[in-house]
Amino acid sequence: MSRLSVKLPGLELKNPIMPASGCFGYGEGFADKYDLSILGALVDKSTTVEVRKGNPDPRYFHSGERILNSVGLKNPGVEGVLAEKLPYLAQFDVPIIQSVAGKNVEDYVEATRALSQPENVKAIELNISCPNVKLGGLQFGTDPEVAADLTKQVKAATDLPVYVKLTPNVTDITAIAKAVEGAGADAIVMINTITGQTFDLETRQPILGGVTGGLSGSSVKYVALRMVRQVAQVVDIPIIGVGGIESIDDVLEMIIAGATAVQVGSANYANPMVCKEIIEGLPARMDELNIESIEKLVQEMKMMIKQ
Repeated sequence: MSRLSVKLPGLELKNPIMPASGCFGYGEGFADKYDLSILGALVDKSTTVEVRKGNPDPRYFHSGERILNSVGLKNPGVEGVLAEKLPYLAQFDVPIIQSVAGKNVEDYVEATRALSQPENVKAIELNISCPNVKLGGLQFGTDPEVAADLTKQVKAATDLPVYVKLTPNVTDITAIAKAVEGAGADAIVMINTITGQTFDLETRQPILGGVTGGLSGSSVKYVALRMVRQVAQVVDIPIIGVGGIESIDDVLEMIIAGATAVQVGSANYANPMVCKEIIEGLPARMDELNIESIEKLVQEMKMMIKQ
């Protein structure tokens, strides 16, 4: 193993950096900028059984570094991903973590079963945390019993590791985390976006076509760090940290909070090279901070957090 490599259930990553689902599509818009094989893993767009057109426009609202999105899980459906997207990604030497979503348990199970088959898919990310769809997503992620039941049924539908993505839009995220761990989740991904809203002063109406949206951007990091540390104190499975990461120091801070690996989300919009730049710059920053390896830092922090 190199000093950047880390282990997740079912995966050995070259480095801890992966783009977050929904912020990288299926890689097409980035592959002409750099070789996607340098990524630790690639989390593709949340995919549903049927094609989803998503929410009406406008789907994005930008205010400086803050972004509200109301895409509504737009995707080409399982058939489109199996026929075009995953074969396209197979040219790169990078493990795919396939994000799945649905409007009911049966949809999640069907999508998981189908999308577990391609050889380059190495894990399933269970999206129970999308804040801008009317059916599915968030409704599964706010009740511990519902989240646990869905996790169990998805686990039974695949031989791949299942990583469950949690929402911050709950009173106690540790209850959800412990519930999905008890149901067999192999890792936890956290956090998804924070539900938000904005208005047009002249029309007095919501700006986003979906009315509410998910807030992302650099300020979300501080919420994510707090929640990652909370969950790291009560679960034993790995955590993949996500939320507001846009620099090398953000990555290291997330690992110090308790994450094993990280996902880079909306920073990809402002700087499509951000993942590459972080990966290339990590060793020098690790030297400055006397960090021997990412894996060693992960293990040191786990021991400290559990004390």
